[in-house]
Amino acid sequence: MIWRDDYKIGVELVDKQHEELFKRLGNFIKTVRSDSEKDVKKEEVEKTLDFMGEYVVTHFDSEEALQKKYNYPGYEEHHEIHENFKQEVIDFQKEYKNNDYNEDFVMEFSGRLLTWLINHVASTDQKIGDYINSIEEGK
Repeated sequence: MIWRDDYKIGVELVDKQHEELFKRLGNFIKTVRSDSEKDVKKEEVEKTLDFMGEYVVTHFDSEEALQKKYNYPGYEEHHEIHENFKQEVIDFQKEYKNNDYNEDFVMEFSGRLLTWLINHVASTDQKIGDYINSIEEGK
């Protein structure tokens, strides 16, 4: 699995959602890289795209609600990053539907998704955790 405990930001709800995202993405990448039949891969891609489309929105909403609750100073910038990523998933979904199953395209997208997720969770989201935890410790 791709998830590592050092990705945790110290906020249980966010950490659980991140872990689920990594788990789904890990399964997705494993299927895409496997020797499975095209139909099996296609089904997994479509399942993952549906999941990502819904879950990413749910997760980002939770994360942003938390930022608002604690008056996180980087909220606007973080919100913008989320919006751009959501758009990227939507664009991929459209392109995927128009091109059917293109293995190179799917591999490239899964790599971009993984890179984005690791960078975002291991760096940008850590700042939220640090900020919230410093407030909680100060109470």
